[in-house]
Amino acid sequence: MRRYSTLDDLAADLGRSACMAIGTFDGVHLGHREVIHTMLAAARGAGAPAVVLTFTPHPLAVLRPQAMPPLLTDYRSRSALLAALGIDALVEMPFTAELAAVPAATFVSEYLCRRAGVRWAFVGADFSFGAGAAGTAELLAAVGRQDCGLRTHIVPLRSQDGSPISSTRIREALRTGHLGDAIRLLGHEFTLAAPVVPGERRGRELGFPTANLMPDPALAQPAPGVYAVRARLARDDAPDASWAGVANLGRRPTVGGEDMRLEVHLFDFVGELYGRVLEVAFVRRLRAEQRFPDLETLRGQIARDARRARQVLGRAGVSGDAGRSER
Repeated sequence: MRRYSTLDDLAADLGRSACMAIGTFDGVHLGHREVIHTMLAAARGAGAPAVVLTFTPHPLAVLRPQAMPPLLTDYRSRSALLAALGIDALVEMPFTAELAAVPAATFVSEYLCRRAGVRWAFVGADFSFGAGAAGTAELLAAVGRQDCGLRTHIVPLRSQDGSPISSTRIREALRTGHLGDAIRLLGHEFTLAAPVVPGERRGRELGFPTANLMPDPALAQPAPGVYAVRARLARDDAPDASWAGVANLGRRPTVGGEDMRLEVHLFDFVGELYGRVLEVAFVRRLRAEQRFPDLETLRGQIARDARRARQVLGRAGVSGDAGRSER
């Protein structure tokens, strides 16, 4: 997959005949995938480049930062998820106040028609764009057809359990502890990636050494609790290395913790992870976080959590380690 930050560079490299899916695509959930798969099928049928146009940062971070929701994916993870769908190119257009002020019709005629020369555009039925978010999917279709013969395909919203799939709905499922619902709506496991930082080594004293991560507060997080997880080194440090594990996300009330922290015990791991970025995929919520009367009781509960996580991950086809990091 090729990556671009401008439509001019895209057109210079791939020509002026792309099929393009347009959106923010936070989470790359099943609704987003419906749009992208529809675009991919059309591109392959026409022998045209399959392109996704998205924006960085999220438009709300510029337009109404106070209303900015936590993101389901950081921008690196979003790019990786989009690449895995098989697209040819990704345009991550910088979203600025200047771009936000461009009228919707001008965006179609100037950016999509003149600069990119797009032949087909694919958007969800709820797509909005342009100054004041006044542009609709129908306006895109009308202006594009008139200005440059752009053909627009408006993809109906995908629903599950009687309601449209949306990033808002997924965030709520995570917040309320319904991890399984979030995974079903995403179409993939929910992940968090963060550098491993020094901890208090209390897990090692309890017999369960942990990698300690401080999740970015700008990202959505599951409800506090204990989870069966699988983890791998992100940023291509060692792409084949992955481990099953058990994790606690929360404030650690038994030991008087205050900050929100993700502590991950990796089964059968040997090595050091400090300073490296660990990507943690949440597979199953095992229980809520709770306070225990003493460390010995906590130790016993961690042992039970670890056994249950191994069972869950074994049924899910995640077993042991696929690689080891050096000491």
